[in-house]
Amino acid sequence: MPTDTQMSARERMAFRILFLTSAIWNFTGALPGLSDSAGMFQREFGRELTDPVMIAVYRGAWGTALLYGLGFLVVAFNPVRQSGIVLMGGTGKVLFALNLLYMYLQGWTSDFALVVIVGDVVFVSLFALYFVRLRQHGHGIL
Repeated sequence: MPTDTQMSARERMAFRILFLTSAIWNFTGALPGLSDSAGMFQREFGRELTDPVMIAVYRGAWGTALLYGLGFLVVAFNPVRQSGIVLMGGTGKVLFALNLLYMYLQGWTSDFALVVIVGDVVFVSLFALYFVRLRQHGHGIL
C-alpha cells in the first residue's frame, strides 16, 4: 500500500471515535474507583478493602486510569499528532490487563475483572491497528 501523509476524513473520524470511546471506558472505571474505592475494590476482587493505606494505593491506580482517559480525549482531537499518548496509554492498558489476568488466574479477583481485561485487550488491539495505519500513511509512531 502506498504511503500517503493525509489520512482520509472518514478514517480520522473513526480514530477520533475510538479515542473518545477509550476515554469514556477509562472514565467509567476511574470515576467510581476514585469516588468509592472500597466499593469498586469489592466489585473487582470480591472482598472488602478497609486498610486506609491500601485504599489510597488503589485510588491512585484509578487516578492513573483517569489521566489515561484525559490523554485519550486529547488524542481524539488530533489522532495523527498525539501518538505518544496512545503509546503510553496503550502500554498502561497492556500491563494492567496482564496483571489483572494473573490475579484472575490466581483466583484473587471476581469475574468482573474479565470485563476489564477483555475491554482493555479490545482497545489495545484497535490501538495496534491505529499504529499500523499511521505507518502506512508515512507518519512516525513518535
